[in-house]
Amino acid sequence: GARDGPGEGPGRGRPRTVSCRAMWEIILAGGPVMWPIIMCSVVAAAIVLERLWTLQPKRVIPRELTDRIWKLVESQSLNDRHIDALAVNSPLGRVLAAGLANRDQGREIMKEAIEDTGRHVVHELERFLGTLGTIAAVSPLLGLLGTVTGMIQAFDAISREGVGDPRVLSGGIGTALITTAAGLIVAIPSLFAYRYLRGLVDVLVVDMEKEAMKLVRAFDQMERRSGRGARRREAAS
Repeated sequence: GARDGPGEGPGRGRPRTVSCRAMWEIILAGGPVMWPIIMCSVVAAAIVLERLWTLQPKRVIPRELTDRIWKLVESQSLNDRHIDALAVNSPLGRVLAAGLANRDQGREIMKEAIEDTGRHVVHELERFLGTLGTIAAVSPLLGLLGTVTGMIQAFDAISREGVGDPRVLSGGIGTALITTAAGLIVAIPSLFAYRYLRGLVDVLVVDMEKEAMKLVRAFDQMERRSGRGARRREAAS
């Protein structure tokens, strides 16, 4: 007789179909509480991926950005066009641009502008992290809610059918266990991701502060040198 070609055997594709069907049955067995848990898992995954992309150190604090800007300052070729381009370059560039825009207003004004812009930048770096922390806290509670509703179903079945048949309890107990496990499966990775991203933001903020203060100190040194030069010219005259 004719033989089945490659990939045309009767068992091909069956394991995947069975596993998808089994997963769908588990979701249905978990009851209505499973849907908010699934939604939390999707939102958490989206936040983690977006923040990991956005918080890459090379995107937040480009290498040698401060040194390149300082070379422009020393060569007296820095202008408003450079500052505007710097402000949209990166979060660090936005902080440095705020200081450079006030470079002629004195050290204190320059430092205040950097600090004010820095607070806005930190807020943007922490975007969505509060939502991720909320998901990590709420997911176990949703699982607990599913546990309670499952036990209510089990006791309701006992009151109607009695305790003679164990299958009467299986539906409610299954719902309780599935929702508890699903809530923890979402909450544990979300909590780890939240702690990691918070730590990453803290590290990036410290590094941005160092780069900004490096620029402020460089302007201080330049002003002191120009002041000494002016005094020498006055003394010579």
